[in-house]
Amino acid sequence: MKRIGIIGAGAWGTALAATLRRAGRDVVLWARESEVADAINTIGENAVYLPGVALDSGIRATTDLAAVVDAEAILLVAPAQHLRSLCGQLRPLWRPGLPAVICAKGIENATGRLMSEVVAEELPEASIAVLSGPTFAIETARGLPTAVTLAAADAALGTRLAERIGTPTFRPYWTDDIVGVQVGGAVKNVLAIACGIVEGRGMGDNARAALITRGLAEMTRFAAAKGGRAETLMGLSGLGDLILTASSPQSRNYSLGFALGEGQALADILKGRKSVTEGVWTAGVLVREAERVATEMPIAAAADAVLNRGADLDAVIRGLLARPFRSERH
Repeated sequence: MKRIGIIGAGAWGTALAATLRRAGRDVVLWARESEVADAINTIGENAVYLPGVALDSGIRATTDLAAVVDAEAILLVAPAQHLRSLCGQLRPLWRPGLPAVICAKGIENATGRLMSEVVAEELPEASIAVLSGPTFAIETARGLPTAVTLAAADAALGTRLAERIGTPTFRPYWTDDIVGVQVGGAVKNVLAIACGIVEGRGMGDNARAALITRGLAEMTRFAAAKGGRAETLMGLSGLGDLILTASSPQSRNYSLGFALGEGQALADILKGRKSVTEGVWTAGVLVREAERVATEMPIAAAADAVLNRGADLDAVIRGLLARPFRSERH
């Protein structure tokens, strides 16, 4: 795997490109916007999505999908709700067995599918892996220590990918629990919005700690109902990612929740953002899928009510606090 392609030149895709160059790989990065590709190639910076980070001159950006697929592995870093469309464009270019490493975190809104299911449907000849974990793009791009989970059903593929993309400061840990890793990456975004609301509303650190802990219980129940393993959610792609995303203003989801908690309107918050805030799109489909697999997720349902159903924020908070006392195991 000398040559690796990356589909998606947002902040995370660009950070992964920088990481793979440190690992000694040849990197081709696909950008939807020609101005992003041109800036990376000419000034060595993604000024739109990752400003202030100097990129290695060995990173080549392009708007040509065929140029990216000419590689030994492809990282799919497009937003979750756009992944199916992009995979459809990639299908005629895809070689049998070419690894597709999913780096998007979310659940498809229209179908309730996990990203691995979307890719399997659109790219049936791909060997699928999933990369997820507690990562802020700016820190990874600058080479600060980062640990992630790399999920693949094929142990040989997981091991090979980990060896090719890993560096002393970017450490992938392999698992075969593809479902659990994806559930952690998707659900934590919704919980991070809820934690931001708590902080923006001035409800205190005790409340945020309780929300993270009870949210982790919801996440674990949902993963188990979908066929994942509870222990996966105690790792980097579950608890680790939740702690990071639900406690820092660097998080797009947390900062959006904070603004909501302060009383700002969702439409106004989204209007001022270039990057996608996945938790907004995940909340509704997560609640629908939880109902389908008979899993109780009151925090996720509360976030969905505020984000997508026009519910009064204070009334939703009162409803959560009025829930009956019960065993911590539920």
